[in-house]
Amino acid sequence: MTVADLVIDGFGRIRESVHDAVQGLSVDQLAERVAPQANSIAWLVWHLTRVQDDHLADLAGTEQVWTTRGFHERFALPLDPADTGYGHSSATVATVRAPADLLTEYHDAVHAQTVAWLDGLEESQLDRIVDEGWDPPVSLGVRLVSVLDDDMQHAGQAAFIRGILDQR
Repeated sequence: MTVADLVIDGFGRIRESVHDAVQGLSVDQLAERVAPQANSIAWLVWHLTRVQDDHLADLAGTEQVWTTRGFHERFALPLDPADTGYGHSSATVATVRAPADLLTEYHDAVHAQTVAWLDGLEESQLDRIVDEGWDPPVSLGVRLVSVLDDDMQHAGQAAFIRGILDQR
């Protein structure tokens, strides 16, 4: 197994979790918040996909799927096209409403772009510094693990909420 295979497998597991979390839910169920300040499944899936799209496009030196494939317009959210969800208020979280098929279509497009870039990843590239704004500076490998970790946590949160909704 190569390093590319390993990272692709990780992102594939996130994709599976995203599909499982949203499958068969209505727009209202996806937007439901189990507590007043809680995130919804729709926001969690949108956010984790935006982060992956933003960060991996930056690493690959490509454009984001969000803007180049019209997803920003199709979601029609009252947000700046560069917004990935970091620091959203409860009121802003509530504005993220989308059907399951649009959420998965966007995630699948980001996943495909991610896999296409990762397929050529070599172990020697992992030490390349990609962000000097931190101490210590962030390497490509560390950034990939960070995105994987963040995405999997949010996918797990979406699955947890799905479990609550399924019990109601």
